[in-house]
Amino acid sequence: MQSCEISADSTDDPLSSGLRRKRQPRIVVIGAGLAGLSAAKALLESGFTDVTVLEATDRIGGRVQSVQLGHATFELGATWIHGSHGNPVYHLAEDNGLLEETTDSERSVGRISLYSKNGVAYHLTNNGQRIPKDVVEEFSDLYNEVYNLTQEFFQRGKPVNAESQNSVGVFTRDVVRKRVKADPDDTEAVKRLKLAMIQQYLKVESCESSSHSMDEVSLSEFGEWTEIPGAHHVIPCGFIKIVEILARSIPKSVIQLRKPVKCIHWNQSVSKEIERVADHNSDLPEENKGSNVFVECEDCEFIPADHVIVTVSLGVLKKRHESLFHPRLPEEKVMAIEKLGINTTDKIFLEFEEPFWSSECNSIQFVWEDEAESESLTYPEELWYKKICSFDVLYPPERYGHVLSGWICGEEALIMEKCDDETVAETCTEMLRKFTGNPNIPKPRRILRSSWGSNPHFRGSYSYTQVGSSGADVEKLAKPLPYAESSKTPPMQVMFSGEATHRKYYSTTHGAVLSGQREAARLIEMYQDLLQ
Repeated sequence: MQSCEISADSTDDPLSSGLRRKRQPRIVVIGAGLAGLSAAKALLESGFTDVTVLEATDRIGGRVQSVQLGHATFELGATWIHGSHGNPVYHLAEDNGLLEETTDSERSVGRISLYSKNGVAYHLTNNGQRIPKDVVEEFSDLYNEVYNLTQEFFQRGKPVNAESQNSVGVFTRDVVRKRVKADPDDTEAVKRLKLAMIQQYLKVESCESSSHSMDEVSLSEFGEWTEIPGAHHVIPCGFIKIVEILARSIPKSVIQLRKPVKCIHWNQSVSKEIERVADHNSDLPEENKGSNVFVECEDCEFIPADHVIVTVSLGVLKKRHESLFHPRLPEEKVMAIEKLGINTTDKIFLEFEEPFWSSECNSIQFVWEDEAESESLTYPEELWYKKICSFDVLYPPERYGHVLSGWICGEEALIMEKCDDETVAETCTEMLRKFTGNPNIPKPRRILRSSWGSNPHFRGSYSYTQVGSSGADVEKLAKPLPYAESSKTPPMQVMFSGEATHRKYYSTTHGAVLSGQREAARLIEMYQDLLQ
């Protein structure tokens, strides 16, 4: 067993005489994802010299994970740059020429996609029939109209009635159903198809929100998420290039990989434990015993710090907040962590020798006719595949080959993650045969899929405002510790960053980057005299 050790670097109280002697504060950033790297980059460029980034895994990037297969790059995590005007991720990509290869279709304004905007989505039923295009267009117009209504509760301060249970899913399903049933021009058969399409659209929405079901997403808060104007973009050479650009100006010695954190001891709470450990470390500098924060790593090393920026996911905070912080987090922050939502959205890439879909098809949407009157989107474990909402056709084939990208979310995504590749590939092939009515579709030559939910370092894909939570909870999550500031209590000992801490841009890569820059800016302002 490794013996515990304490880093020998000096870390006086940042408000003490050490600062007056121009001593640099020691800053530890936990996590080398977009938020952590953005924070570290901003700190170093502003003149801070004692910055350490601790990353639990063997790679940087966090929830950005680009995988190279042959000549193509596939995104297991973050894929799109959402909007361009003022988006820091877009500007990083544009300034570094990463978007030059992007086709016109991928630069189009509108729904985010990897596929051609010139194609059409095929809505297929479990009976092997394609829903007529005019029926799909009519339903899509109705659904989008109701979707716009869900935005108004926050944006216009409209009161939420009790029937909706303050749920996007409940409200949407109820309003759309009533309008479909009341349409005098549709036959009963068409109405039945449109009612079944409600659940399919809500599954797509759940994947985009990374919720188990839209029933869990807050109606009153749904409209606060803000879309940056401009087109949506992909990076053909891989989103990981953004990560590499951020890391480029960070010395390699700053980032420590395979360095999981066990506990953050803040507010000088660790003094007794440090004294106990110090009995076995005669060379421990005396000044380290009075450090405000000690980061205890899994390998037993204690790293003293003046400030710690925590960028772990909301999923990790939900699972580990009781053991990750000593003393425990204030009740207000714990409540925010528990109220806010995060779940899993996974991708399933299937590569085929030849396409079985037509050249105009840009996606295959699965509509289960037996779900026309369903209320729940939770399935028995053996029916996990019913939560797969669609397969997108990756475009252009010259870049990606003949590849479909499937989407699944929620508890069923976790069940999928437990299955082996063979089972998932076979199950998806059977679904495609069933919905296309083509029993001769071959099994894919290769499968690639994500597993964000079961990965202990992430425990989910990205956050959303759960029923019962609000933007105020995001603010509480982002608020530095300790809360009570006085001349005897050094401020901003523990700081929080990551997409879940951005009130308007949660769930996005630009939200993550901006949150890292935000926390760095707090420290830059605090130490502006030292940095001049």
